[in-house]
Amino acid sequence: MNANEVIGRVAHAHPNDHVNRGRSSNDVIPSAIHRAAALLANEELMPAMEQLQASLRKKAEEFRSIIGQEFSGYAAQVEQCIGRIRVALEGLDELPLEGTAIGTGLNAIRGFASATIAEIRTRTKLPFREATNHFEAQASKDAISFLSGALKTYAVALTKIANDIRWLGSGPRCGLGELKLPETQPGSSIMPGKVNPVIAESLLMVCAQVIGYDATITWCCAAGNFELNVMMPVMAYDLLESIELLAGASRNFDRRLIQGLEADAERASGYIEQSLAMCTVLAPVIGYEKAASIAKEAYRSGRTVCEVARETSGIPEDRLNELLDPRIQTGTT
Repeated sequence: MNANEVIGRVAHAHPNDHVNRGRSSNDVIPSAIHRAAALLANEELMPAMEQLQASLRKKAEEFRSIIGQEFSGYAAQVEQCIGRIRVALEGLDELPLEGTAIGTGLNAIRGFASATIAEIRTRTKLPFREATNHFEAQASKDAISFLSGALKTYAVALTKIANDIRWLGSGPRCGLGELKLPETQPGSSIMPGKVNPVIAESLLMVCAQVIGYDATITWCCAAGNFELNVMMPVMAYDLLESIELLAGASRNFDRRLIQGLEADAERASGYIEQSLAMCTVLAPVIGYEKAASIAKEAYRSGRTVCEVARETSGIPEDRLNELLDPRIQTGTT
């Protein structure tokens, strides 16, 4: 109503008879939320996600000679999140315009919605259309809830990826140290030479915020009464903020961490050589109990599984080398 009064005063028109003729905040506000979220997601979030996915895929190829396929998994996670968000965005294509107060279309100007939506389509290049059922479009905010859930899922995926990378980069001597993270700041103010995983940590904070926003949006969407929902302002704020935060954090994570990430091939190879899990492939050949005893002896004596198996397994040397080849085990040959 305040907007109607301001527009009416500027245009020397009546706020109700002219500015708000045939419309209601109950159909205009959800339409505005749909348009704003769809535009922001398509222009900001989707390109950022696609670039991050491409960088992760590139790292998977770069690290291909180093045993392990984690980065191909990360790239696939982001790719699938892109697909989920695209599906969710389709629900925002429906605009509730012309439902007026509760979905009946009472007092609506004939042709107003179709003309307005056509203009919105032209300006945004997005496939907006009039809602197929105005009662559903105004009584529920399920499309917004669905999109928020997809954004939350992306935040969950990013949390897993960021945590993996910062732990794999822990060290360089007293942690895993398989990855070398780019140095983006001088380091610790008290420990000289320390490299903090600040980009990954900043991403984790964004993910925590988006997951919290989803909880709020879910509650707001569930709080509609009959044909109206008075919780749309906070719903809109949290949804748009989630999209902007994820877009910015994805770009930052890509440019300032993923693109400059390096692997310590020697350290990763050493972990493979020392891994007791290497004996897993021996179980189908010599039996579980004997394979387990080889692993235990390797641990007790401080030797590798290969060294102990060569002495006690009875498997011919060439066959044993084939079985314990990590490239064959992981399918990276």
